[in-house]
Amino acid sequence: MSTPSGGSTLAIDAVSRWFANVVAVNDVTMSIGPGITGLLGPNGAGKSTLINMLGGFLPPSAGSVTLNGATIWKNPDVYRVIGLVPEREAAYDFLTGWQFVLANAELHGLASPGDAARRALEAVEMEYAQERKVGDYSKGMRQRVKMASALVHDPGVLLLDEPFNGMDPRQRLHLMDLLRRMGAEGRTVLFSSHILEEVEQLAQHIEVMVAGRHAASGDFREIRRLMTDRPHQYVIRSDDNRALASALIADGSTAGVQMDEDAGVLRVQAVEFLRFTELLPRVADDAGIRLYEVSPSDESLESVFSYLVAN
Repeated sequence: MSTPSGGSTLAIDAVSRWFANVVAVNDVTMSIGPGITGLLGPNGAGKSTLINMLGGFLPPSAGSVTLNGATIWKNPDVYRVIGLVPEREAAYDFLTGWQFVLANAELHGLASPGDAARRALEAVEMEYAQERKVGDYSKGMRQRVKMASALVHDPGVLLLDEPFNGMDPRQRLHLMDLLRRMGAEGRTVLFSSHILEEVEQLAQHIEVMVAGRHAASGDFREIRRLMTDRPHQYVIRSDDNRALASALIADGSTAGVQMDEDAGVLRVQAVEFLRFTELLPRVADDAGIRLYEVSPSDESLESVFSYLVAN
């Protein structure tokens, strides 16, 4: 297999995975190369299932998952160049951090497992707590010791499932810096997240999953633009909803305005986000209308990603 600096490519070709009658991943095709790739999607989108197939923990029900052309499922040679940080807890509470990372080094058959474990713990700044039991760790500390175990054999491929869960801001920044360095070294780093800002800060390339389907792929800025430019739904409450509705309808930045008299609000669809945010306060001020409430009604990740799927 390739060394970390050689550049490894993960290929997912027409992959589906189902559990009984539940389809978790549905006909997904994507390629993940060197550098940092963000796997973005709401909870339940199929991200963890996809990462488990890439890590060799699950076989695809259909299609193929390969690393540099080699099938991953039941291929120990491939596993030796993959480091995996699962979202679920994967450390034994009765072990110390040192014992846990050392055990992983020994399982990989490393020539100097103690030295490798020490380097990995230092890389994630966990050497100070290495003699404490994992069961006494905070969520953020558990995440970091799992990261150390994934790094202990110096893998060329890193698969990280929601790696920042439970970390405080300083820990998050440290891990981001570590991953940036690894991506710059030519390693293939894939991390999943349902938080847009995490992906924006770290990923050079993103893949978007929604409801088991591959929704979008490419440069983060391009996909973020799609998200920003999509129609936005707003709930607006003012001291004269009818007059405000008339003024908004006359401008091209709204695709529709609906009076909800029972709730005492306007429901507005804005097709030009930036223009609308400038227009609304100006229109209200010109007409002497006081705004009491302006709030988005469709800002969940599910709503954003569903728009990407539909387009």
